[in-house]
Amino acid sequence: MILITGATGTIGSHVVRLLTEQGVPFRAMSRRAQPGAVQADFDDPASLARAVAGVDAVFLVTVPPVPTAAHDLALLEAARAAGVRKIVKLSAIGSGEPFDGATVGAWHVDAERAIESGGFAWTVLRPASFASNLLRHAPLIRAGEPLPNLAGDARQPVVDPRDVAAVAVATLTGDAHDGQRYDLTGPELLTFADQAAILAGVLGRPVDVTDVPALDQVPPAMATGIGWARAGGAAYLTDHVPRILGRPAGTFKQWALDHRTAFTNARG
Repeated sequence: MILITGATGTIGSHVVRLLTEQGVPFRAMSRRAQPGAVQADFDDPASLARAVAGVDAVFLVTVPPVPTAAHDLALLEAARAAGVRKIVKLSAIGSGEPFDGATVGAWHVDAERAIESGGFAWTVLRPASFASNLLRHAPLIRAGEPLPNLAGDARQPVVDPRDVAAVAVATLTGDAHDGQRYDLTGPELLTFADQAAILAGVLGRPVDVTDVPALDQVPPAMATGIGWARAGGAAYLTDHVPRILGRPAGTFKQWALDHRTAFTNARG
């Protein structure tokens, strides 16, 4: 039995779909009541104990309002008590890198260390910027408004979240990737303006961007990671996705083609 936390999120929803298609037993966890899911809250230890009961492996995804390892640690405590064998954690590219007097993804690193020292089999997935991040700008795109660019001219190895989910499933359902950290990237380095231009080609109309040079409105923990990426920290590619999946990583253009209706008035 595999427990999927964040089961309705960007990656978790794809993991649920893939496990369903493969006929692998799993239990989806959601903070809100959802059909077919166990309701649990990272701030409620009793609910976590119920969620992990009888579970062999956990896909651990936490998105706390303020970056903290507390939710990861709460789940790990429950998992250890329940005899869970394996943890696959969704982290982020660059976690642990020093930048401007701080540490990128420090809260991810704290959780990763706790997993490693907790007696679990483990795999850590550190994906790059998701292609699907552009969906948050869909209203602006449909309205023909420029998109705010926090990344400057930095190139990033934008990854298709469907690839991240497929890697997660491979690590959850086999032992070949135990004890590994994987930086999950797409096949090409793209600036934010590059992504907008590719999407414009898919939509057949302009998609403009406007630079946001200051990060004053971004929470400090997030600003560190954004600043690191803006300085070129994420401008590298790995072969981890194709090596694990046995096929090329998906391109941003293909993701855009598959999701073009999200950016048009005729949504479907």
